[in-house]
Amino acid sequence: IRLANNTEYGLVAYVFTRDLNRGIRMGERLETGMLGLNAGVISNAAAPFGGVKQSGLGREGGLEGIEEYLY
Repeated sequence: IRLANNTEYGLVAYVFTRDLNRGIRMGERLETGMLGLNAGVISNAAAPFGGVKQSGLGREGGLEGIEEYLY
């Protein structure tokens, strides 16, 4: 956890485990914008996202993502 959080980036993190409760606890401690828990693809076009720390630029996804291009 410390190694993963010790970066200027934080767009996404992935946790693969058989113990879902442990995975949830790990996810709560990770400084990340999105978390994949036993999943390799986690983005969702309906959910706005713009990154965490130095990752991402503006908003994408959802109504907020469209508005980024309009104003």
